[in-house]
Amino acid sequence: MSVDFKEFNRKMDKTLSVLDDNFGAVRAGRANARVLDRITVEYYGQGTPLNGVATISSPDARTLVIQPWDTKLLKDIQKAIQTSDLGINPQNDGRVIRLVFPQLTEERRRDLTKQVKKYAEEAKVALRNIRRDGMDYVKALKKKSEITEDEQKKAEKDLQELLDKYIKKVDDALAVKEKELMAI
Repeated sequence: MSVDFKEFNRKMDKTLSVLDDNFGAVRAGRANARVLDRITVEYYGQGTPLNGVATISSPDARTLVIQPWDTKLLKDIQKAIQTSDLGINPQNDGRVIRLVFPQLTEERRRDLTKQVKKYAEEAKVALRNIRRDGMDYVKALKKKSEITEDEQKKAEKDLQELLDKYIKKVDDALAVKEKELMAI
C-alpha cells in the first residue's frame, strides 16, 4: 500500500495561491487592480468587495480609475481607500475616483521587498506545517500497522520531496516579485 498525499498536495497548492494573492496586493510602481482586492465598501448594509460595486480600469501604467455603478458610493469608496493601507490619496471628480500611483522611492522598494520576503517566509512555515501533519499521518498509519516500516520511510521521503518542490516554487515566486519591485 502506498500512502496517498493528495490532501497534503491540495493544501500546499492552496498555500501557494494565498502567497500569490499576497504578492498581488503589493504594488510594484505600476497600477494593478489587484491592489484593491482587499478593499470593501459598505453597500446595502454589507461589506462588498470594491470590484463588486464598481468598474476598475487602468488607462495608463500609473493610474487606476474606479467608476462605481451607483454614484452615491463615491464618498464611501473614497473613504475605504483612504483608511486602507494602500498609501494613495484618491481623487474624486464627482463621477469617478482616480488613483495615481507615484514612482516608488528606493526606500519604499526596500520596504516592499521586506514585506514580500515576510509573505514568502510565512508560506514556507505553512508548507512545513503541512509536511509535519503528513508525517504525523504516516506515523499513525505505521502505529496502526497499516503500512510497513519501509513504506513509512518511503512516504516520509516522498513528503520531504513534495515540500522541497513547493519551497522552490515559493523561492521562484519571491525572486520574480523582488525583481519586479526593484525594477525602475
